[in-house]
Amino acid sequence: MEDRPDDSGGVHARSALPFFLIYLVSGFGFALALRGGAYMFVAPLAMTFVAVPLFDALIGLDPRNPSEAPPTRLARALFRLATWVAVPSQAALLAWALWFAARRETSPVELVGALLAVGITGGVIGITVAHELVHRSSRVDRTLGAVLLTLVCYLHWAIEHVAGHHRRVATPDDPATARFGEILPAFMARSVARGFRSAWHIESARNARRGTSSVWRNRVLHGVAASAGLTGAIGLLVGPRAMAFFLGQSAVAIAFLETVNYIEHYGLRRRQVSPGVYERVSPLHSWNSAHWLTNALLFNLQRHSDHHVWPARPYHKLRHRPESPQLPTGYAGMALLAMVPPLWRRVMHPRLAALAPPPDPPAREDDRAPPASAPRSPDA
Repeated sequence: MEDRPDDSGGVHARSALPFFLIYLVSGFGFALALRGGAYMFVAPLAMTFVAVPLFDALIGLDPRNPSEAPPTRLARALFRLATWVAVPSQAALLAWALWFAARRETSPVELVGALLAVGITGGVIGITVAHELVHRSSRVDRTLGAVLLTLVCYLHWAIEHVAGHHRRVATPDDPATARFGEILPAFMARSVARGFRSAWHIESARNARRGTSSVWRNRVLHGVAASAGLTGAIGLLVGPRAMAFFLGQSAVAIAFLETVNYIEHYGLRRRQVSPGVYERVSPLHSWNSAHWLTNALLFNLQRHSDHHVWPARPYHKLRHRPESPQLPTGYAGMALLAMVPPLWRRVMHPRLAALAPPPDPPAREDDRAPPASAPRSPDA
C-alpha cells in the first residue's frame, strides 16, 4: 500500500485504488446474499470472519510507509472519493434492506441475515469512514460523516471521539479504552453508556464556554433527535418491521465499532506524571497492525498508533509504527478472539506482559503531537 511518486513527483493515483476494495468485497457479499435463504445469513459472517482473516494471513504484512511526496490532483480526488462513496452506498443498501425487511415473504433466517449484513457493513464502511471524515477540517467531509453516523443512530460518538477519546486515551477516564482483564460485553456496556454521558458533558462545557445555557444547543440532543426522526419516518413510510430492522442494524454496527475500540487500546495505559496529568500520547498507547488486506478495507484504521499521535493526518498518509505494540492478526481475526475471553487472554496478556513499563519514547519530530491550535493537515 506504499504511495509511489509518479513522473511529476507526486503520489500516483493508483495508490488510492486499494481503498476502493471494500466496495468490491461488500458487493460480492451482497451478490451472494441475494441468492436468499441461508445464503443471506452465511454470506456476511463468512466474508467478515472467515474470508478476511484467512486472506489477511495469506497476503501478510505491509509495513511500508507512504511517500512524503504530495499526491497528484487526481490522486487527491480519488483518496477523497473513496470515502465519499460510502454515503450513497450505505444509504442505498439500507434503503433496500428496509424494503426487504418489510416484505411479508421474507423468512426469519433471511431477516436475521440481512440484519447482520447491513449492520456489519454499517460498522465496517459506515462508521470507519465516518471516523475518517469527522477528523477532517472540511465542512462537507464532517457533514458526510454525520450522515453516516445518523444511519446507525450514533451521531454523538463523533463528539466524544474527537474531543474526549483523543484527549483521554489510555487513561482510566477514557470510556473507549478497554481495561486489562475486562471482557468484551462488559467493555461494550461501559463504553456505550459512559461514551454518551461523556459526549453530553463535553457539549455542556462547550456551550458554557460560549455563554449558552440552553440545553437545546447541545449537539448530542441534535443527534438523538435526528436518529429518532429518521426512525419514526421509517416506521411511517415503510412500516414497523422496517423500523425495528433499522434499530437492529444500528445495534450491530455499534457493537462492531465497540469491538474495534476494545481491540485498539486493550490494557494499554499512559503513565500518570502528576495527579490528573498523564504522559504525552505516543505510538506505545495503541495496538498497531500491518496486515495489508484489512488496512486496505478499513482505510488504514489499524495504523491506529500513528492516528493518535497525528489525528489530523489523513488515512492514506498514516504510518506503520514498528515501536508500537503489534497485533498478531487483523481486526476481523482479533474480533473473533475477543468473543472468547480465555483465548483473548492467552493471546494478548503475554504481549502486554512483554511490554513492561517502557522507557519514554524517543523524542522524534514526527512523534510530537501538534498543539491544539495547529492547523489541520493540508492533505485532509
